[in-house]
Amino acid sequence: MALPTAQRITVPGTMLPEVTLSVHDTGGPGSPVILLHGWPDRATLWEHQAGALAAAGYRVVVPDLRGFGDSDRPLGVDHYRMKVLRGDVLGLADALGIEEFALAGHDWGAGLGWTLSLASERVTRYAAFSVGHPAAFATAGFRQKAMSWYMLWFQFPGVAEQVIPAHDWQFLRAWMHATFPEGHPLPARQIADLSRPGALTASLNWYRANVDPATFVPVEIPQVPPVRIPVMGVWSDGDMALTEGQMRRSSEFVEDFRFETVEGCGHWIPEEAPERASKLLLDFLGA
Repeated sequence: MALPTAQRITVPGTMLPEVTLSVHDTGGPGSPVILLHGWPDRATLWEHQAGALAAAGYRVVVPDLRGFGDSDRPLGVDHYRMKVLRGDVLGLADALGIEEFALAGHDWGAGLGWTLSLASERVTRYAAFSVGHPAAFATAGFRQKAMSWYMLWFQFPGVAEQVIPAHDWQFLRAWMHATFPEGHPLPARQIADLSRPGALTASLNWYRANVDPATFVPVEIPQVPPVRIPVMGVWSDGDMALTEGQMRRSSEFVEDFRFETVEGCGHWIPEEAPERASKLLLDFLGA
C-alpha cells in the first residue's frame, strides 16, 4: 500500500519562523500513530508499516521532517535544535486535531521520539528503532564512540558537503549502501534527495545542532525520572552505526521496556525487514 498523497501543513514557530512540512495522513477515526524517519530519509521509509497499521484501523501520520524530503529546509543550525524539532511534531499534531498519539521513530527520528516521550504527556506508547535512550547512548562505551566517528566529521561545515557527494556519492555507496542488493530503491532515493540544493547541509544540521563534538553524544541528555509510558526498543544485528548495548541499556531509563532484535538486518529496519518491523509495531501498539 502506497502512502496517501502528501499535504503541506504549516507549523507555527515560537522563537523561530514557521515551517511547512510535507505530511502523509491516512485519516480516519482510528487511534493515531506518528512515524518519524531519520537521516538521510523521508516519510517513504515507513511505507510498509504505514500500510499495515492503516489496514489494522490506525490513523497513521508520516511527515517528512524539516530539512528532509519535500519539507522546508531552513538555513542555519539553530533551526534544527531538538526543542525546535519537538515543536514541529507537536504543532503538526495540533494542526491535525490530534491530542494523544502513539509514536515510532528510526535513527534521528528515534532520537527525537525519545525526547518527545520525556517532554510531552501526549505520547502514549513509543517504539524506538535502532537508537536507544539518550543517556544509554551517551554511556555506551568506546565501541559505540568508534561506530559514531562520522558524527564528529559531520560537525565541520563544508568538509562533509565536499566529500560525501564526490565521485558520484562514492562515500555513501561504500559506507551505507554496500549491503543493499542492486536495484533496491533506498540508495537511489537517498542520493536523489541529498542532491537537491541545500538538502545535504540541512540534513547535516541535525548533527551540528544536537551532537556535542567533544563527546559524540547528544547535547540534550535528560536528567529526569524514567520514561513512564511503555517503550519497545528494536535493534538489528547488522547495524553499522549502533551497538546492541545502547539499546538494551535503555531499560535502565524506562519503567516498562521491551527489547527486540531483528537478525540478519542492517540499519534501515523498516525497509530491510518490513514485515518483521510491521509485525512488531502491530503487536506492541495492540498490547
